Amino acid sequence: MDQRISFVTLAVRDLDRTRAFYVDGLGWEAALDVAGDVLMIQVGQHVVLSLWVDDHFEAEVGPIVRGEGVFPITLAHNVPTREDVDAVLATARAAGADPVHDAVERDWGGYTGYFGDPDGYRWEIAYNPGPIGQVVLP
Repeated sequence: MDQRISFVTLAVRDLDRTRAFYVDGLGWEAALDVAGDVLMIQVGQHVVLSLWVDDHFEAEVGPIVRGEGVFPITLAHNVPTREDVDAVLATARAAGADPVHDAVERDWGGYTGYFGDPDGYRWEIAYNPGPIGQVVLP
């Protein structure tokens, strides 16, 4: 098996609200948009973010764990500067992200903040000056 990820699929409650956030709010482009079913956005050269209506997701994958708290996953968007972190967090806030945690200097030398999308998935916006942080920049 090749060492790579092709799709990151997230179950969403309201696809119209999700589309409004990612496409209208953040300005991302849909690669595939099937009303009432799925929104797919190419987020890398060979990576697609698939936002799938939760009952369709559940029918194929299995029962979804529901309840209070944060999902045990974060999605990260690395940027080349600290200023870019603040700019992306401001864009997310303007798009309706809630919550938005302002960026702070981290013990490991980076600068990161978080926002939640309409379904509560947390996005980390990060400046990582180390070698692994540079690997993921375009």
